[in-house]
Parts: sequence; C-alpha cells; structure tokens
Amino acid sequence: MPQVIRPTDDQARALAQSLLAEARYCALAVTDPETGTPYVARVALGLAPDRAPVSLISDLAHHTRALRANANCALLVGEPGPKGDPLTHPRLTVQARASFVLREGAEHAALTTYYLQSHPKSQLYIGFTDFGFVRFTPIAAHLNGGFGKAFRLTPQDLAVPVT
Repeated sequence: MPQVIRPTDDQARALAQSLLAEARYCALAVTDPETGTPYVARVALGLAPDRAPVSLISDLAHHTRALRANANCALLVGEPGPKGDPLTHPRLTVQARASFVLREGAEHAALTTYYLQSHPKSQLYIGFTDFGFVRFTPIAAHLNGGFGKAFRLTPQDLAVPVT
C-alpha cells in the first residue's frame, strides 16, 4: 500500500497557517457528556494576540458544557471554493485541548479588544455574562491540501507568525 501521508514541508505549514489565520468560523467537534458520542457545532474562530486559536462561546451552548466536561476537541477549518469538487479544496483538522479564560482577568480584556477587530459583530453580545473565551491548544493537526496532499502537522507547524 502506498504511503499517502507526505512529509511535512514549508508549503504545507504555510497552507495550514493561512487556513487558521483566515478562518472566521469552524466546525468544533466535542464529546457529548450525556451520551459519550461525537457532537459537532459551528463556532466563531479567531486568533489571540499570541496567534493561538480562540472562540467566544456561551455557557448556555451544549458544546460549552461538553468542553467543560472533556477538554479534548477538534476544529475543522477551510471552506470549499465557488467552483469544483468541494473535496479538492484544502482543509485542516486541529486536534486540541480547550481551556477557558477567566472573565475577570487581564487576558480576557486583551482578548476582547483583539477579537473585536476580526469579529466586530460580536460587540452585540461579548459583554453578556454567559459569554467567554475558550483557548484551543493544538496537540496535532491533519492537513488535506487537496487531492493527494495529506500531511500530519505538529503544534509547532501551526504556529502562525505574529505580524
């Protein structure tokens, strides 16, 4: 059987980093605490000032309760283009651990300012008491760069340079 995973190179790293940097939302996979089965939600996605993936989520959401019960999760970023087979467009799955940012801390204030630059409509609800930030720490990633372009990436491969 031929090897389908290619050696990770600078082009794969750059594509993965750009998919993360450009994503405004993603599919978030968690484990449902009630059933133990997978559960997927669409959430807003941004980057923290240190370029770590973050989301602003409500405590009322099922996926938030799932993350509080089990911090292991996965993010899927990358959207099909306007033409062609959707499966030929690049996408990135990031396996991660979630951690919640305390609302009272300096990190929350810094994230609020930074996050609103890329998600200005969040201004409508960012101050609600049930909304808070979750930070996703990558453990590993899998890049499908298009047909026949599969890569495994490390957290270091995903490190989006600070601009």
